[in-house]
Amino acid sequence: MKTAIEVRGLVKRFGDVEAVAGIDFDVRDGELFGFLGPNGAGKSTTINVLIGLARPDAGTIRISGIDCSTNPKAAQHLMGVVPDESNLYPELTGFENLCFCGALYGMTRRDRESRAHDLLEQFGLTGAAKRKFGGYSKGMKRKLTIAAGIIHSPPILFMDEPTTGIDVASARQIRQLIAELNRNGTTIFLTTHYIEEAERLCQRIGFIVKGRIVRIDTVQDLMRQTDGRHIVQFAVNHGAARLCELIATEFPALQCQAVSDMAIRIESREPVHIGPLVRLIEDSGAEVTEARKLQPSLEDVFVEITGIEASVMKQEQEKNKMGSGR
Repeated sequence: MKTAIEVRGLVKRFGDVEAVAGIDFDVRDGELFGFLGPNGAGKSTTINVLIGLARPDAGTIRISGIDCSTNPKAAQHLMGVVPDESNLYPELTGFENLCFCGALYGMTRRDRESRAHDLLEQFGLTGAAKRKFGGYSKGMKRKLTIAAGIIHSPPILFMDEPTTGIDVASARQIRQLIAELNRNGTTIFLTTHYIEEAERLCQRIGFIVKGRIVRIDTVQDLMRQTDGRHIVQFAVNHGAARLCELIATEFPALQCQAVSDMAIRIESREPVHIGPLVRLIEDSGAEVTEARKLQPSLEDVFVEITGIEASVMKQEQEKNKMGSGR
């Protein structure tokens, strides 16, 4: 299979900080490749180097076989970019923004206007075509930013956190658009810290932590790590941390985590017998309001490989949502 993106020994430093520490990876032609990690892991720095916004300190980059290490703009005509913050003009209408981006890529007036109309219809923005971009909702802004990134029909699309800070319905629509683009043959390099998003969309995923890639694999092979794992979650009326201490003492073979003050998560390589645990919890004076078995997820794999708790990622997600509302 052809390689769309080839990276070897990529290093990027900011002063004494090595934001990207000698990473290697390939993205196959037609693949939707996810780059997953917490804030500060090096995701955005990597994407900025790949698209030519930042120069690497070491390493090589090839885009569709073109060496971009010394000339970052050599393959720009093959790329579309959807940045984490919109780069469109608030004083221009949606239609004008798309046409302007088309002009930057050398499209004729006729071609860019025709393509702009098609994209506005595809993204459900025809009714807002003549409205100024500054008056768009967050979800509409993300859609138009994606449309601008593909105005010239690039074979390779870089997307940096495309669904951060928008409402659930808009995020769902954007994921559907991303999947459709990929089905139609676009190679997509997607950075995200939404684990569920990566699991739904991507064929392969690279985990990056502190500038280093710790694992690259298909979602299917990553999920094999959860084979034989049994998980049960209990909702309780109070005291989850104390209950975990009690369970660890009475059932040392089980792993117990307080998800919140009113929820505990039990994990084991053997089937979990719920009855004895419920009796122990209720004998301690707490009440079980719900007990349910869970299917292991990519989130569990991420925690196991990186050592970063999913709760940390969720806190970052909430910070991003709050920040996007400023």
